Amino acid sequence: MKILVWLLRGVVFVALFGLAIKNDRPVELRFYFDNAWQLPLSLVVLVAFAIGAVVGLSATLGTLARQWRELNLLRKHGKAEKR
Repeated sequence: MKILVWLLRGVVFVALFGLAIKNDRPVELRFYFDNAWQLPLSLVVLVAFAIGAVVGLSATLGTLARQWRELNLLRKHGKAEKR
């Protein structure tokens, strides 16, 4: 099973790497006040994905912190089941 998972990871990596190689032409990102950057399309997609991942993780931090505090409070008062 581990070999199958690593094989699948390898296939996904090669596919994404090939996509990045094929999309290496620069695109122009236009900002306010006539500012513009020229970056490769694959880099723009990678940065957009990274920003989305950071925003998604930060959105869950509040819930995780609340659940962590509640679990510690339950453990402190002996109401949580021990496994």
